[in-house]
Amino acid sequence: MRDPRMALVGLAAWTGALAGTLLTLGWAALMLAAALVGGAALARRRPGTRALVAALLSVLVAVGVVAVLRAAVVRDGPVADLAAERAVVDLEGTVVSDPRPVQGAFEEQVVVRLDVDRVVGRGRAWRLSAPVVVLGGADWAAVPLGARVSTSGRLAPSDSRGGDEVAALLVGADAVATLEGPDVWWRGAAGVRASLRAAVEHRPAAQRVLVPALVVGDDAGLDPGVAEDFRTTGLTHLTAVSGTNLTLVVGFVLLLARWVGVRGRWLVVVGALGIVGFVLLARTEPSVVRAAAMGAVGLLGLGRNGRQRGFRALGVAVTALLLVSPGLATTVGFALSVLATAGILVLAPPWRDALRRWLPRWAAEAVAVPAAAQLACTPLVAAVSGQVSLVAVVANLLVAPVVGPATVLGLVAGLVGLVWPGLATVIGTLAAWCVAWIVLVARRGADLPTAAVAWGTGPLALVVLTLACAALALLAPRVLRSRALGPLAVGVVVLVALVRLPTPGWPPPGWVLVACDVGQGDTLVLRTGPGAAVVVDAGPDAAAVDRCLTDLGVEQVPLVVLTHFHADHVDGLAGVLEGRRVDRVEVTSVPDPPGGVQHVQEVAAEHGVAVSTVAHGATSRVGEATLQVLWPPVPAPPVRSGASAANDASVVLLVEVRGVRMLLTGDLEPTGQAVLAAALPGLRADVLKLPHHGSAHQDEAFLESLAARLVLVSVGQDNTYGHPSPQVVSDLERTGARVLRTDLSGDLAVVVDPDGALGTLTHEPLGPASTAEPGGAGDR
Repeated sequence: MRDPRMALVGLAAWTGALAGTLLTLGWAALMLAAALVGGAALARRRPGTRALVAALLSVLVAVGVVAVLRAAVVRDGPVADLAAERAVVDLEGTVVSDPRPVQGAFEEQVVVRLDVDRVVGRGRAWRLSAPVVVLGGADWAAVPLGARVSTSGRLAPSDSRGGDEVAALLVGADAVATLEGPDVWWRGAAGVRASLRAAVEHRPAAQRVLVPALVVGDDAGLDPGVAEDFRTTGLTHLTAVSGTNLTLVVGFVLLLARWVGVRGRWLVVVGALGIVGFVLLARTEPSVVRAAAMGAVGLLGLGRNGRQRGFRALGVAVTALLLVSPGLATTVGFALSVLATAGILVLAPPWRDALRRWLPRWAAEAVAVPAAAQLACTPLVAAVSGQVSLVAVVANLLVAPVVGPATVLGLVAGLVGLVWPGLATVIGTLAAWCVAWIVLVARRGADLPTAAVAWGTGPLALVVLTLACAALALLAPRVLRSRALGPLAVGVVVLVALVRLPTPGWPPPGWVLVACDVGQGDTLVLRTGPGAAVVVDAGPDAAAVDRCLTDLGVEQVPLVVLTHFHADHVDGLAGVLEGRRVDRVEVTSVPDPPGGVQHVQEVAAEHGVAVSTVAHGATSRVGEATLQVLWPPVPAPPVRSGASAANDASVVLLVEVRGVRMLLTGDLEPTGQAVLAAALPGLRADVLKLPHHGSAHQDEAFLESLAARLVLVSVGQDNTYGHPSPQVVSDLERTGARVLRTDLSGDLAVVVDPDGALGTLTHEPLGPASTAEPGGAGDR
């Protein structure tokens, strides 16, 4: 980067947008005034910098003012005021997003974004422009993008921030009337998207979703497991609208234009029209506009003197985007796009030139580009996800040959399908075959022992990671240039991903129970002998369950007990069954919810494992462990309907291993806890698995009567349910119990030393725990 001035201009724009978006009007004005005074002082001391300082200050102030005005419209306008009063209003506006179904508390609802231009409420009417998110009924699913509609409902305040900021939420909007249909370009874009989906409708589910995702970022219906595999392997950018999508689509359009004889400035016109068409196909949301701008920078970088011109264009793109939508400055997607593009422009050329000493140019380019983008984004990705991917570069390298063909073939299928659906199906099949390879790479990469490692999100951890990335960026060209060190360095990276790193001291000697860190769910492992264990519950993520069992060296599972059928207790069952000898699965006597029951039956049948119902009161000996079923009784007692019924049907086990008594309670609710306490008044336990992830709904008298010395809480980090309840934890600690949580300490092991003393050890897993919060789990 020979000329850093445009980079400084982009940074000034970003600073102004952050100030105007995040600060109050007074603080934003104070900051902008301080910048003006400081800039004027600098210009007086260094006259040669006056032009640059003036440009920086102009951009900073301009973007800051736009951000302040935009924030005022969104946060302080009439719609926000009416939302603060929870007013019932009539609205008119334009639909600016595709309808998205979501599961509500009682029924499925539809989420739609409106650009509201008229609002009537509290006896007044306003003409304005304000973004509103509608939470409406099933009628909204049929409303096309670009249509002008009218509706009514109750406004509520919105706490969304940044580029997705909205003025208010509209709830209870069950009825909607279409005032005007979408314009012709929106109808055309919708036709191409529908044609594309129809062209791949006959393919397997993952391919059916990912082909439209590659072309226009339409990933509706993507399986959560596939999405998690893509995150682990650094391939998520393929499932969302990104600069890569636009580069491939518009690059293909330009290639066709050259083929038919278009030259000179007309190519610029064709490229501009291609960008506009892409934005219409992918929708004019802020993330799409951002991706289009970054893709345009990438296209510019492919031309003559592209690296120098590309970096200047990046500064211009950042400034222009923030002038149009200053809220982008606070979004992670915008930051990742800028960092990835900058990494490709700055780091990739020297890395490519170094690799060309011992690799052909095409291979050097293929390795350098994804590696540079990944390194530039690593600190921010770690800050957001708490993990660092070790296979992202290799995974991106393996899928690179098919991403372009899949994207282009998908686009062609969508266009051809408008006039010849049969041929479009053939072309769509070819695109789906390419996507099948991407899915295979993601699945196999995510299954590697150290596909990703957990990383702290605190300031010190992120500073250390940032410094390490900076050092690697500086040293990489020197190392890669060497014919001896270059291949060795690449080999070490591959070896680290393929071979599980040793974990000294884990599993700990004398362990009897481990509560696995699997996110917002339960997986408990009871040692029954060398390499063998009983597993109680398996959810919500199969990869996290498998990781925990592998770390413990568990190869044989004589028994799996699933306390009830909620997703956070059963969705990871495949992680137990795959690659291990499993004798049988036992489940609760209450088959609810049906979706969980079906999932367990299908996974067990696929692996040839029998499923049976636990017998109330039965006592069995499995290796070193003795298990007694305390709950549910037969017939099950009457409880509340819905999620609480399934929770209160949880299997409760009293387990003894090496003299340690452990009570494993599933998600047993206060109703069931009270009945159990009355039936077994003298029940005691050394270790308690706290019911329902520490929900506030507990029978405190029952919990305290157990006199447990250790209480284990299996809970997901930063979960939205507020688990565990601080009051419940405090009450248990007052009884003298030690409360340990998987979200704070990772895997929790209960150990017994040779003298019979009870203790605990914790283990931060190398792989990331699932952060999913499955729906329908009855959490409160």
